[in-house]
Amino acid sequence: MKNIGSIFEYEDARNNDLMRAYKHLMSTTRNIKMSEIYRQVVDMPSQRFWVSEERAAIVVSNMLKGRSIDQMRPNKREMFEEICSRVRELQKQRPDDSVYDLVFDVVGSPAPKFYLTPKTAKVIISRIKAQWYEKKKRKYRHLFM
Repeated sequence: MKNIGSIFEYEDARNNDLMRAYKHLMSTTRNIKMSEIYRQVVDMPSQRFWVSEERAAIVVSNMLKGRSIDQMRPNKREMFEEICSRVRELQKQRPDDSVYDLVFDVVGSPAPKFYLTPKTAKVIISRIKAQWYEKKKRKYRHLFM
């Protein structure tokens, strides 16, 4: 669970990647409900796993020791299971590398999806769009005064 006041260091990059997927889908689909758009967006491939290398290393290390992650939300659990699976495969190829080094490589590689709920994607995209409109409004405010 995230601590109060903590920040996500990859938020801007994740948001850019999410908007890339959203814009691509919006430009290629017609006559589809927005709820379906958000569902499809979160299932599109992502540029990387949107978790810090440190957090992923801690979780994967615990998983490799046999500790359960059943208490995690389903999307997070699925993401860490995918990361751990890839780390196990890399360990076969690079047995001398540390778990941290392997996790670092896996987390930075393309992910099969965003591991967000459609509702979360909607909130993030809505916030991004609102910030964009506010920025445009401030830029052209002098024209309407």
